Amino acid sequence: MPKYLFEATYVGQGIKGLMQEGGTARRDALTEALKSVGGTLESFYYAFGYYDVLGVFEVPDDASAAALSLLINSSGNVNVRLKPLLTVEDIDEAAKKTPSYRAPGQ
Repeated sequence: MPKYLFEATYVGQGIKGLMQEGGTARRDALTEALKSVGGTLESFYYAFGYYDVLGVFEVPDDASAAALSLLINSSGNVNVRLKPLLTVEDIDEAAKKTPSYRAPGQ
């Protein structure tokens, strides 16, 4: 199942909600959202800096990941960014491919 790194920033009411509900409740809400599309949460961490939350989850496909991202971002309370994670075997397969490309100006 594909894995995704997520980076999230709470904004406005999202910050207030986090302060009111606590971190465990927000993790549990994400776990439930992932279950609704057949996914699971692998890791979930709070951090200092631009991103408030970082973690990894699995979902069946890109469409499920995009649906979650759209739903969460549409709330206006959280800005989330997803990055697909590749295994070393994925990179091995990519290295075997020979795409055609012309660099700009060449």
